[in-house]
Amino acid sequence: MFAGHLFPTVSSTAMWTAIALAYHVVSRLAYVVGVGVALTRQDRHQVFTRRHGIEPGFLRFRRLASFVMNNDAVSFVVLCLVTRQTLPGESPLLIRSGAGLLFIFIGLSTKLWAAARVGHAAYYWHNFFVPIPPVPLDPPGPYRYLKNPMYTVGYLHAYGFALLVGSGTGLIAAAFDQMAILVFNQMVERPHFMRLTRPAPKL
Repeated sequence: MFAGHLFPTVSSTAMWTAIALAYHVVSRLAYVVGVGVALTRQDRHQVFTRRHGIEPGFLRFRRLASFVMNNDAVSFVVLCLVTRQTLPGESPLLIRSGAGLLFIFIGLSTKLWAAARVGHAAYYWHNFFVPIPPVPLDPPGPYRYLKNPMYTVGYLHAYGFALLVGSGTGLIAAAFDQMAILVFNQMVERPHFMRLTRPAPKL
């Protein structure tokens, strides 16, 4: 009788973990691959602006990107909550919670500070739609200290939330998410910025 009650519980937990993990992986790939492909096509073929113009085309892209990015964030929270209290070993709750809250504060503060410096439009890759070289930030904010604050220190909040709820799977997902966005930066954003800042050929 006891085993009959135990196994459905274990199976149900594993099932919900698998669903939440699949949901998050698909959401993250939709973010880095989907948005990456959309930006690359805009960069090369102006798929958003050729028919609708620059600002309307950018607004169409921003609505799409905003939905994908918000869904990605929701999927991470869901994964952490479904897999809460699964950290291996005995970690004191006070220390774990304190570290989690500190990471959340540092990560979100850095990301918001960086977003405030580059502006709301640049946060959604506006320079892919108006191809002008980026101007120096004045004041530079966190860019004075970090080359890419949004994708480095700005990701600490993901690790912090996973720590706060005690999700070992969430910590792994946070590392996966950060590696994915760094690959996105290397393959999509960096080549675009290099083209924008490349000196014009001499005639």
